[in-house]
Amino acid sequence: MSDRPAAAPTLFWFRRDLRLGDNPALVAAAEAGPVAPVFVLDQALWGPAGDNRRAFLVRTLDALRHATDGALSVVDGSPAEIIPSLAAAVGATAVVATEDFGPYGRDRDAAVADALAADGRELILIDAPYAVRPGSVVTGGGTSYKVFTPFFRAWKAHGWDAPMPEPTTTWHPLGRWELPAEPLVDIDLPSATEDAAHEVLDEFLKARVAAYDDDRDRPAIEGTSRLSPYLKWGLLHPRQVLDRLGHSAGEETFRSEICWREFYAEVLNNRPDSARSAYVPKMAGMEVDDGPGTDERFAAWAEGRTGYPIVDAGMRQLLAEGWMHNRVRMIVASFLVKDLHLDWQRGARHFMRHLVDADLASNNHGWQWVAGTGTDASPYFRIFNPVSQSKKFDPDGTYLRRWVPEIAHLPDRTIHAPWTEKSGSPAGYPGPMVDHDVERRESLDRYDRLKQNWA
Repeated sequence: MSDRPAAAPTLFWFRRDLRLGDNPALVAAAEAGPVAPVFVLDQALWGPAGDNRRAFLVRTLDALRHATDGALSVVDGSPAEIIPSLAAAVGATAVVATEDFGPYGRDRDAAVADALAADGRELILIDAPYAVRPGSVVTGGGTSYKVFTPFFRAWKAHGWDAPMPEPTTTWHPLGRWELPAEPLVDIDLPSATEDAAHEVLDEFLKARVAAYDDDRDRPAIEGTSRLSPYLKWGLLHPRQVLDRLGHSAGEETFRSEICWREFYAEVLNNRPDSARSAYVPKMAGMEVDDGPGTDERFAAWAEGRTGYPIVDAGMRQLLAEGWMHNRVRMIVASFLVKDLHLDWQRGARHFMRHLVDADLASNNHGWQWVAGTGTDASPYFRIFNPVSQSKKFDPDGTYLRRWVPEIAHLPDRTIHAPWTEKSGSPAGYPGPMVDHDVERRESLDRYDRLKQNWA
C-alpha cells in the first residue's frame, strides 16, 4: 500500500454551466483529481431575479445535486468570502470555473481571485458559456464588430470546438446545502435537468427545425426551439446545438439565432455600460414620458390591457408562462417605447423579472435594438405596427383567441385591430389606449427634435 497522501480536491465552482457534459472546465478539474463541487447563491444575482427564474434555478440545482451523486453544495453568501473559505477547508490549491463575461461576473471573479491569491491559491477560468469566446472575433482592424451581419460571417469563419464527453469524476462532497425553498409560481416550468435539455433539442431537430425559417415568426404554433432557459443556465452549451446543425434553410436561420445571443454577449463584453444605458450615447437624450399617468400606462401594458390584441396576448403569455414568443417580444417592446413613449429600461426590467430565460445581454440589447438606442445602422425608423404584424404572423387569430378570450368570438377580418365605436366593444375588453398612427408620428417627431441637438 502506498504511503503517498491522497491528492487534495479541486474546488469546482458551478455558475452558468450547470451540466456535466461538454464542460471543459469540469474536465480539467476532474483530470487533476477529486472534485468538490459548489454553487454560491449570490444575493447580488438572486435578489433581482424574479420568482420564475429562481424556481427554475432551484430545480436545476436539485437535479445537478443528484447528477453529482449528492456531492454538490449550495452555499448562500458572498463569493469573495465563500469560495476562499471552502478552498481552504478542503485544502484546494486551485478553484476552477467557467469564465463569466458579464460586467458583474468579471468584477466578482476579480475579487475572488484576489482573495484566493492572498492565501496562496488560484482561480482558474476555462471556457465560456458561448461557442466563441467574447473578444475572439474582431474586424480586420482589430476592433469589435458593431453590426450583426458581418459579425455572423466572422463568427462562422472562426468556428468552435466539438463538444467534450462527460468526464469520469471522483466527487468530494462538502456537505453544505443552503438552497432556499423553491418560490411558489403560477406557471408550468420546463423540466430543469440536463437530460430534459437534450430531449427538447432532439424534438426540435426532429420535428421543427426544417420549417424554422418560416415557422419561427408564427406565435400560434410551436415553431421555435424552446431552448433558451437551458442555454441561459448552461444545462446545454451552444456547441452541443451547433454540432448537430446541418445547412438547410431552417438550420442556417437557427444558427444565426444562436449567433445573436453570442453577438449581444460580445457587445456587453466590450461595452459593460450598455447593460443599463444607451449603446449609442447620442440616443440617450431621446425624450421619454414620465410623471403623472405613466405608471398607469405601464401597468396597462404589463397586464395586457392596451386594447391592441397582439400586444395584450404577448403580455398575458409572459405572465402565464414566464416566456413569450420572440416575434411578439419585439412587437410589445416597440409598443411600449414608440406608442406609449416610455423608457425601454422599464420594459427590460419587467422582462427580467418574469422570463424564465432572462439573460442580461440578450434581453437588454434586444430592447435597445427595438428602442433604436442599440446596435443598428438606421434604428429609430423601425416602428412595429401592431395590427399589420398581427395580421401577417397570426392571420387566423389563433394566438389572439388563446390569450385574449374576450375577442375569441370575432371573425378573422376584425380580430386584429382595436375595437372602435363603429365595430362595437367586445365584452370586458378595453378600447385602445392610443392611436398607433398618431403615436408613430410623435415618435418620429421626437427623433427629429433629438437630431437637431446633434449638430
